[in-house]
Amino acid sequence: MPVRKAEAEWKGGLKDGSGQVKLGSGAFEGNYSFGSRFENAKGTNPEELIGAAHAGCFSMALSAGLGRAGFQPKRIHTTATVHIDKVGEGFEITKIELDTEAEIPNIDDNAFQAQAKAAKEGCPVSKALKATNIELRARLIK
Repeated sequence: MPVRKAEAEWKGGLKDGSGQVKLGSGAFEGNYSFGSRFENAKGTNPEELIGAAHAGCFSMALSAGLGRAGFQPKRIHTTATVHIDKVGEGFEITKIELDTEAEIPNIDDNAFQAQAKAAKEGCPVSKALKATNIELRARLIK
């Protein structure tokens, strides 16, 4: 299996500095700062990147599980909302909400919910983040 890389560089102090993140594949490069992480300034942040990774991983894991169960999804759309909060003297990612909707022919809601739960528990990013509370809302679109 390939090993994936990403990199980040930060220049300056915490509040007045800035940084840049890059994916090893070259598919994305973005600026980040204190403002883009803890306020609403323009730029990306680590939590947003974790959310993108988690949404992508979960959607693929759900598709794989559905395929193994004999279902062919037409579409799976997942949003991951990553909560970062002040805890004690520092910050923690306290919760990730996975919100997915899927269009899958010939499946009932109980089977879909079981597949969604299995994908949440089995996707590699969920496993890496198992110390964080991960909530799932899954809707089947007919």
